[in-house]
Amino acid sequence: MLPDEANPSPMVRINRLSPRPGFDLYAKLEWMNPFGSVKDRAAWAMLRDLEAAGKVSVGTTGEPGGGDDGWHGGRGMVEPTSGNTGISLAAMASLRGYGMRAIVPDRVPEEKKIMLRLAGADVDVMNDQLCPSPGMGEGSIGMAKGYARAQGDRYVMPNQYENQANARAHEETTGPEIWRQTRGSVTHVFVSLGTCGTATGLARYLRGKNSSIKIIAVQPTEGHDVPGLRNRSELHVSKLFDESLIDEIVEVDYQRAYTGAMRLCRGEGLFAGPSSGLIFEGACDVLSRPEVGAPGGGVGVAIFCDSVFKYLSKMVEHLPELRG
Repeated sequence: MLPDEANPSPMVRINRLSPRPGFDLYAKLEWMNPFGSVKDRAAWAMLRDLEAAGKVSVGTTGEPGGGDDGWHGGRGMVEPTSGNTGISLAAMASLRGYGMRAIVPDRVPEEKKIMLRLAGADVDVMNDQLCPSPGMGEGSIGMAKGYARAQGDRYVMPNQYENQANARAHEETTGPEIWRQTRGSVTHVFVSLGTCGTATGLARYLRGKNSSIKIIAVQPTEGHDVPGLRNRSELHVSKLFDESLIDEIVEVDYQRAYTGAMRLCRGEGLFAGPSSGLIFEGACDVLSRPEVGAPGGGVGVAIFCDSVFKYLSKMVEHLPELRG
């Protein structure tokens, strides 16, 4: 069952690593979603829209195709992805009998490529410097659009970077969950920037409830190596970014994504991935400012996008002491 207001993903309070006495900081554990990340929400919303419009269909065998030699008709999906959206779409597509092709940059962790194939996706690996590349030539987004144009009978592209269902999923689920779980006391929400669906959707909802809630985005430094995240200079690829909904963009050295993830594992028992580590470090920076928070404290929620298990090779790359 996917999360919603009545069945939310859990929130846990940061205790030992709490950055500010009297200010409650909670981690919203999105890796507890069925397929392991916050992207389950957007994937399900986009797939439901495609089904309602009749844009996907099951092949003649009632099963997904298996690559160029295994297609049995039907229309599935093709999507550029840094991993999590693709894994969610692939798992849901397989369950419902649709084919799925994922276009990924070569810098995506090997664990994610394996999980995509395990979930039933055909995987094309592109030599991109970003994940996915904003370029429309040989980049992963361009390649996915090329598949959708040239093989429109076989593939439709949900396009998480432009599809409003991505943001709507968080307006209908993530935002209401946070409001209910904090009993309306939330004062700050800390998010990352990728497709920007999470930030835009939950901000729309929460701002409608209380316009004084601070929505703070945490970005890695340029030239980063944090799969799935974007620096502001890379956001032109997304049509979902609404800067008017963001109170502040905080930049954090991307290496702290990995040290932050390790701190959370050791200090809080939370096996958080590097994007969660970066968001946590950004929250700590903001909450260390003396002017932040009401005199009686505040309530912050940090979106922990996924767990560390899909990034173990990246963790070792950036923290070689983990090799032992």
